[in-house]
Amino acid sequence: MSKREFQTEVSQLLQLIIHSLYSHPEIFLRELISNSSDALDKLRHLTLVDEAYKSLPFDPRIDLELDEEKKTLTISDTGIGMSEEDLVSHLGTIARSGTKNFLSQLSGDARKDSNLIGQFGVGFYSAFMVADKVEVVSRKAGEDQAWRWISDGKTGFDIEPAERAVAGTTILLHFNEEGAQYANSWRLQEIVKKYSNHIAFPIFLTYDKSEWDAEKKESIKTRVTEQVNAASAMWRRSKSELKDEDYKELYKSLTGGGEDPLFWFHTRAEGSLEYTTLFYIPAKAPLDLYQADYQTGVKLYVKRVFIMDDSKELLPQYLRFVRGIIDSEDLPLNVSREILQQNKVLASIKTASVKKILSELKSISTSDPEKYQKFVAEYNRPLKEGLYSDYANRETLLELVRFKSTKAEGMTSLADAKSRMKPDQKSLYYITGGTEAILRTSPLLEIYKKKDIEVLILDDDIDEIVFSGIDKYDEIDLKAVNKSSAGDDLKDEAEPEKAETLKPLLEKLKSTLGDNVKDVRASTRLADSPSCIVSDEDEPSARMRQMMRAMGQKEMPELKPTLEINPDHEIITKLLAHPDNARVEDAAWLLFDQALLLEGIQLKDPATFVQRLNRVLSQSV
Repeated sequence: MSKREFQTEVSQLLQLIIHSLYSHPEIFLRELISNSSDALDKLRHLTLVDEAYKSLPFDPRIDLELDEEKKTLTISDTGIGMSEEDLVSHLGTIARSGTKNFLSQLSGDARKDSNLIGQFGVGFYSAFMVADKVEVVSRKAGEDQAWRWISDGKTGFDIEPAERAVAGTTILLHFNEEGAQYANSWRLQEIVKKYSNHIAFPIFLTYDKSEWDAEKKESIKTRVTEQVNAASAMWRRSKSELKDEDYKELYKSLTGGGEDPLFWFHTRAEGSLEYTTLFYIPAKAPLDLYQADYQTGVKLYVKRVFIMDDSKELLPQYLRFVRGIIDSEDLPLNVSREILQQNKVLASIKTASVKKILSELKSISTSDPEKYQKFVAEYNRPLKEGLYSDYANRETLLELVRFKSTKAEGMTSLADAKSRMKPDQKSLYYITGGTEAILRTSPLLEIYKKKDIEVLILDDDIDEIVFSGIDKYDEIDLKAVNKSSAGDDLKDEAEPEKAETLKPLLEKLKSTLGDNVKDVRASTRLADSPSCIVSDEDEPSARMRQMMRAMGQKEMPELKPTLEINPDHEIITKLLAHPDNARVEDAAWLLFDQALLLEGIQLKDPATFVQRLNRVLSQSV
C-alpha cells in the first residue's frame, strides 16, 4: 500500500467543506452521480470513434447500493475509469488554477458557498461532508489492473492494487454522523429525482424494501433493485412536455450549483441542418468570467452522444457566460477540436445560436425590463466586447447594451436616449475616460447641462476602445464630448467674434505651453470652468493613454491634447487685459494642469505645479 499526502490546496479545501459547508450536504450525491455520468459519456464516445475501444463491452449504468445497517452507500458506474496515475492527479491534487480560486471566493454564507463546489470542479470532495472514510476502486477502460484509493479526508490517501470485473469506478462511502440521514432509501430516491432525474443513463438503487406479508401478518424485508431516474435526454423533448422545474433541474446539474438560472432558450431546428440547443443565462456571472483560462459552459453532443464540454469554438468569447447544450444530428461522432474550427456545420449552428440568443435577449428587454436589468447588471460588459468583435451582430448588440446617463435614473438604452433628444439636437453624446465620479463632474459636460442635452456616461475601461469604432446608432451620429468634433455642434453666431477677441491671448498661451499641447483655442463646451482638454477623433484620450502605458505599452508618443479655454470665464477676461507676461505664463500652466487633473491624469511635475500655485496665491492674497 502506498501512502500519499494531499496537495496543500486539497487539504485546505477539505477542511472548508467538512467544517463550513454543512448547510447543503445532500449535494454530495448530485456531484458523484454527475461524475459517473461524465465517465460514461467519455467511454461511450470512445467506443463509437476509437478502434482501440470499439470491441470493449459497454453497458452504461449507474448503481447505488445502500446498506442501512452498516450505514454505507456505494456509487458504481461502468464508465471510462481511472488508472493509478489518474487517481492521484484527479483525487489528490487541484490542477486547474481557476479551481484554486475556490478558496478565495468563499463568502462565508454556507448555502452560497456550497453552490460553488460543482462550479469549480471539486465535486468529489463533497463526499467528505457526509463520510469519514471514502474508498474508490477504479479500473481504466482498456487496462486489466484496478486500483483502490482510500482516505479519511484529513491528511492524505492510500493507493493499492485491487480487482474490478469491468472498467469503471466504485465509490464506497462510510457515512459519518452527519451523513447517517442519507442511509435511507426514500431520501436517496428523493435526491436523485431532485437533481439527477434527467441524467441520460439509468440509475439503479439497490436497498432493503419492507413489504407486508399477509399470510405471516408481519413486515418482511426484500432486497430489491429499482431504476430511480427517467434516463432521457431532456433537451430532446418538446417544450410543451417540459415544466420550468425540469429546465431548472437540468441547469443545476450542468452547472453544479443550487441557484436557478435567470432565463433559458430552447430551440429545435429542422431543415437543411437538424440540431437542438438549450441555452441558459446564469443569474450571477461565473466567477472566472474575466480570467484568461475561463471554463466554457456549453456541452456538445452529436445524436445525444456527449462529445466535449471544453471547446471555445461553440460560441463567441463574449457569450462565454452562457451555459447549456448543443446537440447536432449532422456532425461526425469523431469530430475533434481541430475539425470544429473549420467545420461548416458547426459554423452555421454557431451563427444561428448567437442570433437566437441575442434576439431572445432583445425580446426580454422589452417584455420584462426589470428582469433584463438584472441581466445587464451581470453581463453588460461582455456585450460591449461583442460590439468590438462581432460586427455582424453589432446593430442588435447596440440595442442590448445599457448606459448610465446625465438624465435617466439607473441604466438606459440608446433607443430611449434617442427618444429624449431635443428637436434641434444633432447627435447622441457620450463621455469616456474615467470613473463615473470623475466623468459626472467633468467640465466637458457643462454646456450640455446648460442646454439640457443628455450625455451618456461610459465608465467601463473598455468603452473608449469599443465606441471609438462606432460612429452611428440608427442613423444618428454618436459623438464623444471629449473629442474635438463634438464642440462643432455647439457653435453659435457669436463664436467668430469671440475667437478674434481672444486671439492674442490664445497665441500667448500656446507659445507658453509649447509642445505640451497641439493647439489652444476658444471653447464652445464650457459654461462654468475656465479650461478643459480634448483629443482629436483618431487619438486615444489622455486617460486611455495612461491605461495603455500601465498595461505595458511603453513606446507611446507623448500626449498632445488641445487646450480649450472658456472665453466668458472671469479668469480669461482678466488675463486678456493683464499686462504682466509672467503672471499670464503662470496662468497658462495652471489652466493646463487643472484640466489634466480633472481628467484624472497625474501631473509630470507636481512640485513645479505647487510652486506656481503658491506664487499666484501670494499675489492674490
